[in-house]
Amino acid sequence: MEFKSLKNIETSFKHIRLYVMVFAGLCLLISAIAIFASFSFAREQREKIYVLDNGKSLILALAQDAAANRPVEAREHVRRFHELFFTLAPDKDAIESNMKRAFMLTDKTSYDYYKDLAEKGYYNRIISGNIHQRIEIDSISCNFDSHPYKVVTFAKQYIVRSSNTTIRSLVTECNLVNSVRSDNNPQGFTIEKFVVLENRDLQTINK
Repeated sequence: MEFKSLKNIETSFKHIRLYVMVFAGLCLLISAIAIFASFSFAREQREKIYVLDNGKSLILALAQDAAANRPVEAREHVRRFHELFFTLAPDKDAIESNMKRAFMLTDKTSYDYYKDLAEKGYYNRIISGNIHQRIEIDSISCNFDSHPYKVVTFAKQYIVRSSNTTIRSLVTECNLVNSVRSDNNPQGFTIEKFVVLENRDLQTINK
């Protein structure tokens, strides 16, 4: 009887030891999962940036790989240049303001093209004829296989007069090189070797 009692006590100790080991293992597992989750959460937070909007609201912006965004930024850079360079109003100050902003996105080749048009009296005719000119970009083709990037832009020019509107086909070509980002050049590109390949009338719509 005494032997059976001792055997039961020994079995109970084994069970208790087993339960303690299982409990300790579970505690270690839960701790490991909690630590891993904490590190994952901290890493995700480091991949986010917070932007203060005029000191009032907090906007969450996900940080992205800059290289993945370059094609989008390149097309936006080219689009912005064309909108500034080819959007004209019959106002000398407005034209000069647009040109000044456009020249911050490009090299001297676009300035040479501007000077050539100015010497031919193009901008004077815009002002004296009360002509408005605007541009609509159809597509921007960029080749990112090699640097500098070759870009071809297809667009339409609308030259609006009091009597009619002339629609022109505009095709330009340029190279894009990586540059320093600034307030005046947020995409960080510079347009080089800007050339107008085509600028011909498509149709004239009488009013």
